[in-house]
Order: sequence, then C-alpha cells, then structure tokens
Amino acid sequence: MVLVVSVAACGGSDGAESTDDPAASSGAATSVAAADIEFGLVSPAESVALVGGGVTVIDVRTPEEFADGHLDGATLIDFYDADFAEQIAELPADQEYLVYCRSGNRSGQAVQIMEGLGFDQVYDLDGGVVDYAAQGFPLTP
Repeated sequence: MVLVVSVAACGGSDGAESTDDPAASSGAATSVAAADIEFGLVSPAESVALVGGGVTVIDVRTPEEFADGHLDGATLIDFYDADFAEQIAELPADQEYLVYCRSGNRSGQAVQIMEGLGFDQVYDLDGGVVDYAAQGFPLTP
C-alpha cells in the first residue's frame, strides 16, 4: 500500500500538466523555495533548493560509489549494510531528509523503510546522482 502511495506521489510531482523538461526544471531552481517543495519524489533542481534549505542528505549507495562523487554534505548509510534499517532508526524521525542513490531504486526502497519507521518528512531524488549530474549539478569528490 505504501508503494502505491509512492507511485502516486511520483506521478503528481512531475508536473504532468506542463511540458516539464530537464532544462525547464533546472531553470526553475532559482525560483523554487525549499519550503514550497512537497515531500516525496523531487527533481534534481528541487534537491538543490532543499540542500540549500538545510535538509539532512542521506546517500544510500556503497562506499565505492560515494567516493566517486556525492552531493555536498551527504552522509553515507550503505543500503546493502546488514544493519541498514537499524542505522536509519537511529536518526531523529522529526527532521527532514533528502535520500538518494545512483538511479532511484535503492533510495525508493530506503524511503519506504523510513516511512515504516515513522519518518514522514522524506524527499527522494528522482533519477539519483545519474540525473543530478546529467543536469549539470556538481558532485563533491
């Protein structure tokens, strides 16, 4: 049931009413305020506004992937760690989080785990670092 909600949120945040392309999305980044972004799936441009707004950034990739480049200020919590859910459960559930991975698969699963643990202020970077970098946003080495 949570998966259905996530999929519904995915369709709703893409701007189905407009002709949303990456260039338009990137151009809108300067006018997007972090407070105006709804929880759920967010574009790379929206993620930039969120990071600037002070959300806690969680990278759920492997240490090797993290070392290849990550969002500035990100904390690594490897999705494949046997105690991943326990590490997530140690985080304060009342804070806002931006979660990402390489393409969006692991982060989507991580967000579901977080929701199951009582987190309700979680953003998921649509397309992961692949789309983020493809749209020209910098990664920290």
